[in-house]
Amino acid sequence: MLFNWVQRRRLFYIFSGILILIGLIAIGISISQYPEKSPVRLGVDFTGGTLFEVRFTGDSQTLDIAEVGSAFSNAGLEDVRVQKISTDEANVTRWQIRTNFVSPDSPTYSAIVTNLEGLATANNITFDRVFFNNNQQSVSPTVGNEVTTAAIVATIIASLLVLGFIAVAFRNVPNSLRYGACAVIAMLHDILIMIGAMSLLGLLLGWEADSLFLTGLLTVVAYSVQDSIVMFDRIRENTQRHRGEPYETIVNRSITETVQRSVTTQICVAFVLLALFLMGSGSIRVFVGVLLIGLISGTYSSIGIAIPLLVSWERGEIPFINQGRKVKTA
Repeated sequence: MLFNWVQRRRLFYIFSGILILIGLIAIGISISQYPEKSPVRLGVDFTGGTLFEVRFTGDSQTLDIAEVGSAFSNAGLEDVRVQKISTDEANVTRWQIRTNFVSPDSPTYSAIVTNLEGLATANNITFDRVFFNNNQQSVSPTVGNEVTTAAIVATIIASLLVLGFIAVAFRNVPNSLRYGACAVIAMLHDILIMIGAMSLLGLLLGWEADSLFLTGLLTVVAYSVQDSIVMFDRIRENTQRHRGEPYETIVNRSITETVQRSVTTQICVAFVLLALFLMGSGSIRVFVGVLLIGLISGTYSSIGIAIPLLVSWERGEIPFINQGRKVKTA
């Protein structure tokens, strides 16, 4: 007896709604908290600015965020954000500081170095100037704006291309436009889940979205669409093989025939990502974490969102869409 996936579509919708609601709450808090009014904590790739790493050796455990931040704010910088980085090295503390744009040749940079050296002297610890010079990343505000614009444009173009491709590829199937629309909705579902998760992790763990986050976002979009297309193609085949069967039965059979291969493939990828997440650090760990969340969401959305939406659309369960079909089936 086949497991009836589509019969439980309302449970899938409720589960997704809860996840998206949690994400929207986190996004709302983020917008109210961050100076950029952004739904996620933005890295320098998006906002523009300079990201510094500072390392002190010696008995530096008494240093706090205010003292480290003052070394930068006293140099004339207004936007200074300090975060302590955990380390396994004994008598070593590391700090990550994000500021507005600072040129290495500017007087501001020299003032920062002087302030950090003075802070180290006052606390009888050592400031690692070589490490400081080698661990900084600067992006001008212009580049940050270009990255933000490119992210929005890429998402819109991807949605339109997916919609057009599936509509053409399934042109011999009745109501082929529905398949493209459902794939795009599932894709947008995954984007909302990833942004919501990133917003929540930014609030809880200080994760920042940089250009790698955009890379992970677009990679997951490809995963999600590919998974949906595989299942859609099986529905197309079964529609021709089992003419006369109820649409729900055909869709449910198609999911059952493809779900094992899909889930097995994604689990294998997830194991690799999990290993990289546990072994990685910094921005690489954030990137892999985003990919892992998106991979799980993409696999789920193909089964729990894209395919059930086809059935809901066919049965006229979507408000203001295909309502005549609902009356007919009733």
